[in-house]
Amino acid sequence: MNTLLLLIPVALVLGLLGLGAFLWALRSGQFDDLDGAANRILFDDDEMPDQPPPKDPAAANPPKDGQGNKP
Repeated sequence: MNTLLLLIPVALVLGLLGLGAFLWALRSGQFDDLDGAANRILFDDDEMPDQPPPKDPAAANPPKDGQGNKP
């Protein structure tokens, strides 16, 4: 019985802290864009802009054996 006198107020305080944290997160905009993060991983932001092709044809096709000799 003595433990209930301690555990009930502790549970109420923890519940109120959790509710306060949830209301703070709600007001600060943490739940505004739920689908944005899920969709953001599908798109590549590191796309390079279109670059002109190299003028030297050898630069476009490097040798495959790594020593500069064509097979």
